[in-house]
This record gives sequence, C-alpha cells and structure tokens, in this order.
Amino acid sequence: MSLLNSLTTGVSGLRNHQTMMDVIGNNIANVNSLGYKGSRVSFSDTFSEMVRYGTNPTANGSGGTNTFQIGLGMKVNSIDRNWNQGTFENTGISTDLGLQGSGMFVMENNGQRSYSRAGAFKFDANGTLVSSQNGAKVMGKMANSAYVLPAGNNLENITIDSNLKLPAVATTNIKWGGNLSSSSTLTRSEKCVESGNLSTSLTTTAPDNAKAITSTIYDESGNSYKFTTTYTKTADNAFDVTYAMKDSSGADVTLTPSAAVPVTFDAATGKMLTINGTAIDPLSPIPTVNITGANGINFDLDPSAVTQTSNSSLLSSSVNANRVPTVVSGTLKVFDSEGNSHSLTVKYTKTAEAVSATDTTSATDATWSWTASVPSGNGTLSNNSGTITFNSDGSIATPKDFPSISYSPNGAAAQSIQLDFGGIAQTISNSSISPLSQNGIAAGNLLNLNVDQNGKVIGVFSNGESKDLAQIMVANFVNKDGLVSTGDNMFVQSANSGIPTIADPGSDSGTTIQSGSLEQSNVDLSTEFTQMIVAQRGFQANAKVVTTADSLLQEIVNLVR
Repeated sequence: MSLLNSLTTGVSGLRNHQTMMDVIGNNIANVNSLGYKGSRVSFSDTFSEMVRYGTNPTANGSGGTNTFQIGLGMKVNSIDRNWNQGTFENTGISTDLGLQGSGMFVMENNGQRSYSRAGAFKFDANGTLVSSQNGAKVMGKMANSAYVLPAGNNLENITIDSNLKLPAVATTNIKWGGNLSSSSTLTRSEKCVESGNLSTSLTTTAPDNAKAITSTIYDESGNSYKFTTTYTKTADNAFDVTYAMKDSSGADVTLTPSAAVPVTFDAATGKMLTINGTAIDPLSPIPTVNITGANGINFDLDPSAVTQTSNSSLLSSSVNANRVPTVVSGTLKVFDSEGNSHSLTVKYTKTAEAVSATDTTSATDATWSWTASVPSGNGTLSNNSGTITFNSDGSIATPKDFPSISYSPNGAAAQSIQLDFGGIAQTISNSSISPLSQNGIAAGNLLNLNVDQNGKVIGVFSNGESKDLAQIMVANFVNKDGLVSTGDNMFVQSANSGIPTIADPGSDSGTTIQSGSLEQSNVDLSTEFTQMIVAQRGFQANAKVVTTADSLLQEIVNLVR
C-alpha cells in the first residue's frame, strides 16, 4: 500500500474539519440573528481498500479468517439544522412577533414565496405588513367588510388602512339584568297621617279661620306631588277639610273625591270625634278618606290624630311612616343613527304586592311598572312604559315578548329599541338593576393595532370597539431540514421539504404568536466553543498524519542516495 493513501486520508480529515469550523463559525456569527437556527456537521468514513477477503471455517478443522480493510479517509455525512425553540426578547412593539411552536411565517417578495422565523415586522407606506429587513410581505387572511375572517387558508397581503373608521350604529336592543327585591314596599304613597293641633282661638271668619299643611305624595311611577290639606273652621268644634295637589311643574292634579270632608272635635278633650260623619271608635278601624288621582295616585288620608285645644295651631304629617318610596333605576348611553350618545333611564317601581299564599287563582307574585325616559331636549319617547309581573319562583311571568320603545332623537332618524328584561329576577335580595349588554356604537377612528396569540390583527377604535381586521397564517413542513436557506433568515421550499401546510395559529398549527416579542437565535455559545475545540484537535491530528506520512516518504527517497 502506498504512503500516498495516508496523505490523502489526512487531507480529507483536514478539509472536512475545516468544513466543521466553517459551520461553527457561521453559528457563532449568527448568535444574535433573529430567529436563526444553528447547524451541525456529522461525519462518516469513505470507501475502504480491501487487503484480504475473509474465509469460512473448513470441515477439517481450519478456522475462518476475517476480512482486512484499510479506510481511505472521511467525508461530511450531513449538515443538519437545529430547529429547537429560541428564547424570546420582549420589545413592547406590537408588530414584533415571536413564534412559539414549529410553524413559520409565510412571506412573499417579488412573487417569490418564502418562510421565516424572524418576526420583526412593520407597516409600510401602503399599510402593508412587511419584514423590516428586506420588505418581504407577511401573508395571511383579511377580514371582510363585516369584520369577519374568512374560513380556509387562501393567503393575501395583510394591508391595514390607517384611516379606517367605524360607522355609527344606532342602538336597537338593550338587555337588562339584576334583581327587584320581593320584600320591597309599594312605590306609591299608601297612607298620609296628619297630626298636631288646631287652636280654639281660630274664628269662622277668614283669614283667621284656616290652617294648612303640605305633604309629599308619590304616584305609582315614583313621581312626587305636593299635597296640601286645609282645615277651615265652620263652627265651634267643627272644620271642613279640603285638599289640593300640584305636580312637579306646578300644575293642578284632579283628585277624587273633590268634596270637603267635615270633621268634629270633643269640646272637653279636644280629640277628633267624627270624620266625614263617621264616629271615631277605638274598637273599630279609623274612618279614613281614600284619595285617588291620575298616574296611580291612591292613598288614605287619616286626620284622626289632629286635636283642638287652646294651644297654638301647629300641624305635621307622616306619609307611609316617612319611608323612602321604592324606585329602582338603571341608566346607560344609547346611540342614535348619527353616533350621538343619549342617556336613557329605565325606572322600575312596585305597583302591586305579592298575592296571598292561599290564593291559587293567580300565578304572579308581584307587579312592577317600568318607565323609560331621556333628558329634556334629547328627543321624545313613545310606548315607553309598561308592567312586569313575576312568578312565585322569581322568574318573569309577563311580558313574554319584550317591549320596544320608539325614540325620536333630535337631528337623527327615529329608532326602535327593544328592552329585554330576561335577565331580571325577583328575590329577597336587595334591588339592583343594570344593563347587561347593548348594541349600537358611536363612530370611531382606528387608534391602535394588537396581535393576539392566534395571529388575529385586532383594530382598537376611538369608540372603544375592537374588530378583527386580519389574521397572520403560519406554515408547517413535514421535513423542515429540507428547506433551502436564501439569506435574510428566509427559507424556500425544496423537493425534500414537502408541501407546506398553511393553518391558523393556535391548536390547528400547534404554533402561537407572541406579540411584542422576538425569537432570538438558538445558538448555544458554550456548545459551539466546545465543538470548536473538538474541530481544532481533529484538524491538528490530521495535520500530524500528513506531516508523518511526508517524513516517511522522505526517508524512502533518501534510500537511494
């Protein structure tokens, strides 16, 4: 065998360890390249020279012999890329995107489709999302005019108009929720008890013949009225009780009965003897006067505690024992067709108590009225009142079909707003009502863009709305080692990579997107430096083989001198 074989064997080791150093050097050079995946070299031996073939054992007892072979050097077996996940660096820039998983961004530049793990993206002058390093366009899906993302994986450029606006949408539905307490008392005033003294010094001649007192009375809707009772002396120990009522605007309210109610007093004790001709009997109910009027005004007037003595005239009253009327309200902003907001208040008042536990003819447990209103000057409402009745289990008995109010805002188109009371119940808990949801928005300008983990590009608008504008897609390959690097952290498909599978980020692709982060190189410097030492020693050892073979050849040459 020629010594030249050992020279060529050593040279193969030198050359291939140099290749190993080239790979290590490239890994170290890209230690800070975004999304870079390190490579490694693996070696194998080459053909071996056959010195002698082996033989079989013989029948006469000779043993078999092995084959003798001498290797002829080594070669690069493969250069493989390490596709393990790199670490993330937080940047706070919403268009910096990192991939968690095996997927790759789909890019396109001058008609060439490529794939990348580097997610440093920006919007260009046309509003197209591109790579900041080479302008390659990021591919995905665009939402339609209703901001709905299409199904499938048809790819297109992701282009967002920075001047995008959301049109105003008028409110057409409001869902209410909460509780109206079953222990609430009626909202309307039920009883007005007057007390005090009418002086015996009062005459039957005006203006020294009368004394008045004013009380606050509430109707079924919780509206307040000024109720004035006047005691006018008509004879010794006798007075006529007259009354009048005005609403909050000062207009008179017609009451029934309208006739004066005569009362008389005991001259000796000063106590009231009769009311409207009926004697006051301690063993019988007090003969009160029932007063009714518009809007559910219905209360009893009880003057029996008024006395007539020589003391000064001084009257006072107590309506429903000075309790606060039951009024539960909820307020929210509704929008008209021009996008203007208006405060809509729906007020709930209790109008009927629960039925008796022994009453099996009625399914309802209580009745509440509701009234919708807007501030003065904000337009007009119609069909804006009604009632709600509850079953004994607290669920709504009526209305089954939720009502719609008609609203005519100033300067905008008339609209119908459905009031969905389905979220309201009646239990023993405290009353609390609030809107659960509503439609309708003001017009809005695009303020900001966010990208979620599923790759959806979400527009945030000045009216508080968020809409899906696009979705970034990712590609997976059966054999990513088959991809061909083209520089700029880009790869292209090859014959052995397989056809890319395009899917939404998330469970479909096994890859999620981290917005505001960039994937760093997965090169481990400690491993690379260790491999560098291995490559250096391998190179030195092969160089020694070459120099030793050269010395032997020199000795052979010297034999002829």
